[in-house]
Amino acid sequence: MPFTKSQVEEFFARLNKANPDPRTELAHTNPFTLLVAVVLSAQATDKGVNKATETLFKVADTPAKMAALGVERLSDYIKTIGLYRGKAKNVIALSGLLVERHGGLVPRDRDALEALPGVGRKSANVVLNVAFGEKTIAVDTHIFRVANRTGLAPGRNPREVEDALLRVVPDKYLINAHHWLILHGRYTCTARLPKCPVCVISDLCRFKDKTAPPPVKKPAGKLVFRAKPRGS
Repeated sequence: MPFTKSQVEEFFARLNKANPDPRTELAHTNPFTLLVAVVLSAQATDKGVNKATETLFKVADTPAKMAALGVERLSDYIKTIGLYRGKAKNVIALSGLLVERHGGLVPRDRDALEALPGVGRKSANVVLNVAFGEKTIAVDTHIFRVANRTGLAPGRNPREVEDALLRVVPDKYLINAHHWLILHGRYTCTARLPKCPVCVISDLCRFKDKTAPPPVKKPAGKLVFRAKPRGS
């Protein structure tokens, strides 16, 4: 059964109450470093990306500086990240295009973003939302799982889920919905053993196989040692 409007309102009101100011966990200092971090995060963890970019962004935080590094030098900074060689090529290429076509600035335009190497719809949505405050939802594995598992916005693929979310999420929650759903999927509605007993929207969720709370351990009784009677 689909969520009613009042249930969707309650769903996001609770997420809002639990985390009124959700933020991306990708470290960045400007729209360009955010774009690079997002490209590097494909099939990698935010934690792993942040570890690599901590040093990288100190030497290259603009498209011109990044392009000047070249693929080999950039690869040295990001070699701890999966698929780093291909990602290095994309980052150097997109940096050059930002200088050539956009005056060294990250465009606030979906088509222009998706025209950059390594940038797909999901990556463009992240940049538009985080850097420019657009009401977009970037459907990653976490959001895809949460939307389908809870029954909030079922879909067979990321685009179907994105479109469904944009239809049902109240406008006042759209700016933060992306972050709430990612964080909920990352830390509560996990792929294996979701933490249903502590989930703030558990009673609204349509997931049939909710995990049960762990059994309460009874305190062990004290051992009493009795002295043997004399003469025994």
